[in-house]
Amino acid sequence: MVIRRTQSRQIKDIIDELFKESGIDRQLKERDLIRQWDEVVGVTIARSTESVYIRDRKMIVKIRSAVIRNELQMIREGLRLELNKRCGQDIIDEVVIR
Repeated sequence: MVIRRTQSRQIKDIIDELFKESGIDRQLKERDLIRQWDEVVGVTIARSTESVYIRDRKMIVKIRSAVIRNELQMIREGLRLELNKRCGQDIIDEVVIR
């Protein structure tokens, strides 16, 4: 029995397709966004950040300082745009500041 290959593909393409089908691709991009939080907001705000996580296309950020929390409320749409831009696609629809 002879097996013939009709189409050859690069391993990178096969792995990318597997990641997309399984949802791992999205999870990796979400983790990348969480890691970039400190870079986007700067050192001062990063120190006041308790936790950052993504659930249902929403990035939830818990902030210790009420003053910083209020400031971030005013610029959260800009934060969402910048984070999605750094990722290269729309991963989050909303930034929730708590």
